[in-house]
Amino acid sequence: MFTDPPSSPSYYELVYEVTKNIPFGRVSTYGAIADYLALGSARMVGWALHQCGNLGDGVPAHRVVNRKGELSGRVHFRTPTLMQELLEAEGVVVVDDKIKDFKEIYWHPQEMEE
Repeated sequence: MFTDPPSSPSYYELVYEVTKNIPFGRVSTYGAIADYLALGSARMVGWALHQCGNLGDGVPAHRVVNRKGELSGRVHFRTPTLMQELLEAEGVVVVDDKIKDFKEIYWHPQEMEE
């Protein structure tokens, strides 16, 4: 009897799994996730997170920012201020749509392996 081979997780599922590992009160970048997965670009990570439905499935997309610490994805949330509000609820300070002390709270996916 022939059975289908087990399916591999999709690119989006891989992005979501990495994003779910970003600790409360920390942030990562689209580029760091893309580099860690070695499957595409920062833009593809952004697109995947845009498709996840803004927290509808437990993916903390608000914890992913651009390489400068800017909330570049904020326009894809239900309201333009929701991303900042969610980060501030975790103790992250945001000034002018940018993470304050970005380098101190930055999290790289490699930390999952440590």
